[in-house]
Amino acid sequence: MSEPVRVAVTGANGFVGQAVCKALLAKGYSVRALLRRADALAQPVDGVAIDSRIVGDINATTDWKDHLKDVQAVIHLAARVHVMNDQSDDPLAVFRAVNVDGTAGLARAAHAQGVKRLIFMSSIKVNGEATTNRAFDESSPAAPEDPYGQSKAEAEQVLREIAAQTGLEVTILRPPLVYGPNVGANFAALTKLVRRGMPLPLGAIDNHRSLVHVDNLADACVTAVEHPGTANQTFLVSDGVDHSIGQMIRLLAEGMGKKPVLLPVPEGVLALLGRITGKSAQVSRLTGSLQIDSRAIRRTLDWQPPVDAHEGLRSTGAWFGKQGS
Repeated sequence: MSEPVRVAVTGANGFVGQAVCKALLAKGYSVRALLRRADALAQPVDGVAIDSRIVGDINATTDWKDHLKDVQAVIHLAARVHVMNDQSDDPLAVFRAVNVDGTAGLARAAHAQGVKRLIFMSSIKVNGEATTNRAFDESSPAAPEDPYGQSKAEAEQVLREIAAQTGLEVTILRPPLVYGPNVGANFAALTKLVRRGMPLPLGAIDNHRSLVHVDNLADACVTAVEHPGTANQTFLVSDGVDHSIGQMIRLLAEGMGKKPVLLPVPEGVLALLGRITGKSAQVSRLTGSLQIDSRAIRRTLDWQPPVDAHEGLRSTGAWFGKQGS
């Protein structure tokens, strides 16, 4: 009986990483978790222990060599993520150290150890923060607007160069906002407001947001590992259904068994309030549109997201509805 294919996952303890490890194990892969800290060893998934290795901080000097032996593919999720109100003196340099230099070092070490394929988790922020008349697709130009997006765009370019030089197969995935049970940041804050029944001034907003459920993104990662058509390709990944902020809130509330209170406040009034309070960026994320066309990954890889877009929001709402205040 042949040994299962071993896949190394960086950032395996993160929100997406845990889902990816679970999806890989469900498909019969052997998983090696590459983690930054010794106090963050990957937990068993459905009773299956995960081989955890400590790599330390990720940057140009990270020593990956011993951790990539006998690995056939790497899914690179670890990154310095977007930070609101970043206080670093040079935010772009800090992002580059992890997201560009660290990624390049991993790719070169992977090639040296005979790894065949590297899956890189990028971000739709490579293309920008908002769409107006046309959804982003794989042909849309890179137009990042913050250091995080810029670092991801630079990392993509470095990976393409390494792939051309070495023959390492690189697949780049660009998701929009990722959601699901136990998600943090702004999405968690929104669900808390919905759970508490707070009146929300978003009933008049007719925007369109693409999202991706964490299990759908994890499934796309597994598909990228095993499908021959993913080599040296870039794919935008989403649930395939866009929602207005009001629709999102209604579906979350439905999962909680609640009826949301949505006040029809005009978008212009919200924008003015955002400028007055210094929260224009947060208001834009709630009221603006960001659509992606993810038909290419479905067409090229015959991929279909396993979690329905509406049910994904309902089940996420149900999970948050059971949490404490």
